[in-house]
Amino acid sequence: MTRRAVLLLLATILLIGSAGQAQAAGYRYWSFWDRDGDSWVYATQGPSLVRPSDGDVQGFRFAVSENSGDAAQPRGTADFATICAKTPAEDGSKRVALVLDFGTASDAPSGETPPAARTACARVSPDATTADALAAVADPLRYNTNALLCGIAGYPKSGCGEQVAQDEGSPDDTQGDPTATAAPDEKSTQDDDGPSVGLYAGIALVAALAGAAAWQARRRRNATD
Repeated sequence: MTRRAVLLLLATILLIGSAGQAQAAGYRYWSFWDRDGDSWVYATQGPSLVRPSDGDVQGFRFAVSENSGDAAQPRGTADFATICAKTPAEDGSKRVALVLDFGTASDAPSGETPPAARTACARVSPDATTADALAAVADPLRYNTNALLCGIAGYPKSGCGEQVAQDEGSPDDTQGDPTATAAPDEKSTQDDDGPSVGLYAGIALVAALAGAAAWQARRRRNATD
């Protein structure tokens, strides 16, 4: 193999490795969370099925993520006493604290700007679902034909769980609510492991081929001497 062929092969492997990382797929959607003590837990049911109790805290976060394992958590204050401080208890109703995190500009659909993150205390009937509580404080809501929550308080205006390349949107938790910080156990949607194993293997292969080519060249020269 000539030096030119080796260089061409190396360039091809580098290009394929870079393209594979750039095209990692994610989904742009509203994730739903339950507050358990000091941490967020990804909800196992949709907001139309969950019936929270008085004093519960629940959150929503709009972001691009591949799955529930790397979904971005709601940021900011998540304390019931703080969120519902101005909403006293009343007989015949319950209070649900909601954290609404509209995400960052990098996660926003093209042409849209995410509103500032906010909290709300919903006073609803004892049998109300989380969807009912959300509708009481964050209208208009938008759902698709499969009852997937697509928009909260009119954001985003269109789209619903669409697939996007991961480089089109990735949470930047230093933006949005300037007083908010990311939860310490929150997983990033970006690849923090550096270049892929396949890329390193490709480079090693090229190095081996280059060594073989050099050995063959020396062998030919010795044969002519």
